Amino acid sequence: MLSRAKPAVGSAPAAGDRRRKKGKKVPQLEELLALRDFTGAIALLEFKRHVGEQEEDTDLWIGYSAFHLGDYKRALEEYEALTKKTDCNPDVWVNLACTYFFLGMYTQAEQAALKAPKSRLQNRLLFHLAHKFSDEKKLMSSHQNLQDITEDQLSLASIHYMRSHYQEAIDIYKRILLDNREYLALNVYVALCYYKLDYYDVSQEVLAVYLQQVPDSTIALNLKACNHFRLYNGKAAEAELKNLTDSASSSFEFGKELIKHNLVVFRGGEGALQVLPPLVDVIPEARLNLVIYYLRQDDVQEAYNLIKDLEPTAPQEYILKGVVNAALGQEMISRDHLKIAQQFFQLVGESASERDTIPGRLCMASFCFLLRHFGNVLLYLNSVKSYFYNDDTFNFNYAQAKAAMGDFSEAEEAFLLIQSEKIKNDFVYLSWLARCYIMNKKPQLAWKLYLKMETSGESVNLLQLIANDCYKMRQFYYAAKAFDVLERLDSNPEYWEGKRGACVGVFQMILAGREAKETLREVVHLLRSTGNSQVEYIIRIMKKWARENRVPV
Repeated sequence: MLSRAKPAVGSAPAAGDRRRKKGKKVPQLEELLALRDFTGAIALLEFKRHVGEQEEDTDLWIGYSAFHLGDYKRALEEYEALTKKTDCNPDVWVNLACTYFFLGMYTQAEQAALKAPKSRLQNRLLFHLAHKFSDEKKLMSSHQNLQDITEDQLSLASIHYMRSHYQEAIDIYKRILLDNREYLALNVYVALCYYKLDYYDVSQEVLAVYLQQVPDSTIALNLKACNHFRLYNGKAAEAELKNLTDSASSSFEFGKELIKHNLVVFRGGEGALQVLPPLVDVIPEARLNLVIYYLRQDDVQEAYNLIKDLEPTAPQEYILKGVVNAALGQEMISRDHLKIAQQFFQLVGESASERDTIPGRLCMASFCFLLRHFGNVLLYLNSVKSYFYNDDTFNFNYAQAKAAMGDFSEAEEAFLLIQSEKIKNDFVYLSWLARCYIMNKKPQLAWKLYLKMETSGESVNLLQLIANDCYKMRQFYYAAKAFDVLERLDSNPEYWEGKRGACVGVFQMILAGREAKETLREVVHLLRSTGNSQVEYIIRIMKKWARENRVPV
């Protein structure tokens, strides 16, 4: 935000400094600032102030150094004290405004900026404030005042970045780099844009140019860690951050909160409740990652409370609001929340910038899933399937869509790829897998799924599914077993009718030579467990056939 990166005027070196010790020279202010040693600069200026050697601009330089150190509260104290003096330099107001801006005090920043004389820095600051306030009229006014100079163009690129216009930002940075190869830090900005565009390999290549020259940069090493997280996993990313904490200068205070936040993400949410809540509205992603943490803990209501008032501006925010509303809608059986989720998914999936990206395709799949248009779900999921072979959530959704379309063979394969115990214990998983087994003529495996379940409302529902699906598929033996258990649990006459039909069906299959004769003994046993007048008549016919065919019952 500051147009000046180093002092415009340097003080003349003092001759015969009394504070020299053992031949060591006390560094001058301009030397410390040139080295970006802002901690050293503050120490030197405070010492001069303490021993009465304060120069005219000492307070200004302390404010400047504190600002660049990331200690905005200290900078604020210095600048506010300066504005209260009668001989205050009017330019202090714009410095104070920049400090307010970095502290997130945007209303105070605007008030201070308007007290400053017109300048390019003031215009750039008002440009950013208009973006923060979503004031398009003021934004365009400040935009028109921008000139074709490096600082103004960098400011424009920054706004493009924050409005998710990453390619436009890259174009500006590359144009500036063509004329100013020495502006190495612009490579970090370009790398950040490529990261946002999901080109993580390209981001790494561009970033390497800067890291060769500045190997201990907090921002660059953090971005490298984020690329590793996307390309590999959390452990690889954490290893990069360890390099940062081992080597980076302790003076870069502004990076600490970002690193703490990212470590939570890299560790899969470990320590989220301790680290993330204080960072909400400080680091933009903190709120989103806390919402994700709550979703993973199945605390959908808390996730909703945190995101309900967020006005989404980026695709990730729209997607997350869609996911939360979909989860809450399914949990509460709320059509309103499901409709909101559909709208968010459709908005992202059909947008020009996202429709051909992986998240865009997944959004359209989710939109179609909620509408139960499973043919379209598969169309979108198949287009990105190669990226998600080992992804349990993807395979769960893919398998359900396949099963809903009647492709039970592929659905079974996808269900069996899932490793997550949480998903494998979910009733939706168990019921769909049982149906796949039955449709694929493996009813014994569906029965095993039931036997592994503890007695509950869900186990009864699974029994009903097995009973009815097996009956429809003429797998009468397991239908009879399921209806028998249901009849013991509930004396509903429908269960007896189902059991009777299934037992007669097994007998019919034995007569046709499609079922083992020995099964008849168990069928008779199942029938005898029912106190119904029809039982003896059915058993008598079965026994007569058994005697004639020498089958023991």
